[in-house]
Amino acid sequence: MSHPTRRILVTSALPYANGPIHIGHLVEYIQTDIWVRFQKLRGHECHYVCADDAHGTPIMLRAEQDGVTPEQLIERVWREHRADFAEFLIEFDNYYSTHSPENRHYAELIYRRLDKGGYISRRVITQAYDPEKQMFLPDRFIKGECPRCGAPDQYGDSCENCGATYSPTDLKNPRSVVSGATPILKESLHFFFKLQDFEVLLKDWIASGPIQPQMVNKLDEWFTAGLQEWDISRDAPYWGFEIPDAPGKYFYVWLDAPIGYMASFQNYCDRTGLNFDDFWNPESDAEVYHFIGKDIAYFHILFWPAELTGAGFRKPTAVHCHGFLTVDGQKMSKSRGTFIRARTYLNHLRPEYLRYYFASKLSDGIDDLDLNFEDFVQRVNSDLVGKLVNIASRCAGFITRRFNGRLADELAEPALYTEFVAAGASIAEGYEGRQFGRAMREIMALADRANQYIDEKKPWALAKQAGSETEVQAVCSMGLNLFRALMIALKPVLPGMAAQVEQFLQIPPLRWADLDAPLLGHVIAEFKPLMQRVEMAQITAMVEDSKESYPAAEQAAKPAGPLVDDPISPTVTIEEFAKVDLRVARIAKAEAVTGADKLVRLELDLGGETRQVFAGIKSAYKPEDLQGRLTVIVANLAPRKMRFGVSEGMVLAAAGGSGIYLLGPDAGAEPGMRVR
Repeated sequence: MSHPTRRILVTSALPYANGPIHIGHLVEYIQTDIWVRFQKLRGHECHYVCADDAHGTPIMLRAEQDGVTPEQLIERVWREHRADFAEFLIEFDNYYSTHSPENRHYAELIYRRLDKGGYISRRVITQAYDPEKQMFLPDRFIKGECPRCGAPDQYGDSCENCGATYSPTDLKNPRSVVSGATPILKESLHFFFKLQDFEVLLKDWIASGPIQPQMVNKLDEWFTAGLQEWDISRDAPYWGFEIPDAPGKYFYVWLDAPIGYMASFQNYCDRTGLNFDDFWNPESDAEVYHFIGKDIAYFHILFWPAELTGAGFRKPTAVHCHGFLTVDGQKMSKSRGTFIRARTYLNHLRPEYLRYYFASKLSDGIDDLDLNFEDFVQRVNSDLVGKLVNIASRCAGFITRRFNGRLADELAEPALYTEFVAAGASIAEGYEGRQFGRAMREIMALADRANQYIDEKKPWALAKQAGSETEVQAVCSMGLNLFRALMIALKPVLPGMAAQVEQFLQIPPLRWADLDAPLLGHVIAEFKPLMQRVEMAQITAMVEDSKESYPAAEQAAKPAGPLVDDPISPTVTIEEFAKVDLRVARIAKAEAVTGADKLVRLELDLGGETRQVFAGIKSAYKPEDLQGRLTVIVANLAPRKMRFGVSEGMVLAAAGGSGIYLLGPDAGAEPGMRVR
């Protein structure tokens, strides 16, 4: 089973440093970690580096909102990310940050080399600008009505309702997400990377096979449309690295994010004595692999190899894309409790359940992966508890009680053990080719075979027969050797359990090569339970803990029933009531919400301030009849995100058996007046 030693560098995409890790993220990190652990188990030199993506406008604004510096925010999130990954047994050799001196060095180096090579252009462009916040606005920080279908509250680059893509200048009634102000257009000098200069090189590289076939088809669409210059600069204020010799201009976050792979590896090299150039120079015989989601393929398969080549570095050996995670067949949802944070999962369930479930579903393609909770419970309980652990628990007690923990000196069924060893080649191919699901099926077929062997030999029955001691020891030793072979094969997926098994068997850390030699004449420790069954109640509790309710949205969407059926609420003090800020508002615009039976979208004028509110009054009013009317709004209600947009308050209405009645002040009231 000898194989030449390889030198491998592996990365996962960098998680963004403004929020927690959730189970959707974990698909990628678990997939990568399993592949890396397999390579190390085989004896290869394999290094796994990653980092937090710590720059960009969202982090700058989030830090401001939280009342901390960007440095404080990214430091806190970095610690949280590291803790979550560690508890999911994701073993980075280095986990760093893009806000680092190494990343600044390589960003500037690559930029200077590209500029010297003639791959950087400069020209003045016109962009949306927030006159209140005095900053240029990224497309995702502008919202308005879709120019195609009219859907409200759509981002500046695409419509979630009809799928249209467009420029922010095409939006109707645009507003800044940062301040609410109407954006203006303003000119600015920007820096561009000439991606189109690398079209032939990229086509040749892609044709050499580093990309999955499904992604090649997608890339053909981009080539057909024509590669465009890539805007790599942003204007102050911006959280990132300033471009050399260009005051007030910063590298766009997507320029320095992939460079973060190199920066993290350089930091690791400085700590361990590895040579950076051995992995990154164009003549290197080392392998470099990136694991990413299919949504960021454009950056990794076009921009990244082009800028590496233009700057005198090597291209990746391959870029492996994966699909998204759905839960019970649907997008993850906060209201349904299926948007599950890594920390929430860890509060309820063992991480290796999820590692095994993802492994059982992962292939080398880019199809989405579904986490079905009933299937999850059944698969974990059947495969890991009912098949795998069952082998050890059925055999270990006899060895401990009757033979002082000593295994037999010979294998009872050498041919059967040879079958398990021979299966290792196919399982290894599955791991290497990222066909983890196939590998798990082959391993579980072997587990069935091991249980079948124990069922046939019935050591519990043999133990009752006089003179059968040697046979009991032989059968149970055989069972434990089959179990050990399975644990070697599963160690990349179940590293925590593998460590428990190594303690139980009293052996050094298992390696793939150990498959060749069974464990004979060896003393083992007493068996302790390795894994418990999952109960549906644990899943239910985790989902409940993950639910986020949206009371304002729910009330807006569900008019109250007849007043006579509503009990009078408990009394409140005048001080408590004074906390509710009721204001007069004029309905500047009203329109039905596409896809909602009861909702009307209202634009409310509060006397110089405009609010968007969704109200469940469609059954009582035609939207066009509402425009110009005065009503009353709860002005200090926390905004709530709904499926159709953000509702920034609540209008008051009475509801009874005869219908819904919007409340309004007498004539003479003005928008913005406080209701007393």
